[in-house]
Amino acid sequence: MEAALLAFAQWLDAVGVGPWARGGAWAYPLVNSLHLLGLVMLVGGIGVVDLRLAGLWRDVPAAALSRALTPVALGGLALLVLSGTVLFASDGMALARSVTFHRKLVLIALALANALLFRLVWQRRVEAGGEVPPLIGRTSALASLLMWLGVGTLGRLIAYS
Repeated sequence: MEAALLAFAQWLDAVGVGPWARGGAWAYPLVNSLHLLGLVMLVGGIGVVDLRLAGLWRDVPAAALSRALTPVALGGLALLVLSGTVLFASDGMALARSVTFHRKLVLIALALANALLFRLVWQRRVEAGGEVPPLIGRTSALASLLMWLGVGTLGRLIAYS
């Protein structure tokens, strides 16, 4: 993974993203704030849906909540990918060697795989009015919330590693 990240960092520098992210007093703080907004949108949106699917707020229709908040979460994910790429570009060589950053990327991959699996297995049931999935579906929803919170935590810990 490290070699691929190093090559990506070098490419970002070559196309000018790295120098832009490192230059000026406002670039990094602005992009970092956008990254935080993306995390809030993702965890806020999908976290509420996850809690509903885990069994909270049973009087709120899960399908309607998912339809309303999933686009917010997906928008947050897109913002995270874009801003995260710029943040990576600002110090890519060091991040490529960071064990904490590697763990964050692995946890992102696991959280995305969990979300995809949930959609494939449980989404039709939720949309058909089966409000709370069986125990494994509820566990998947709680795992989703915990994984995304873990991604945010690892992101904060990168500065201390």
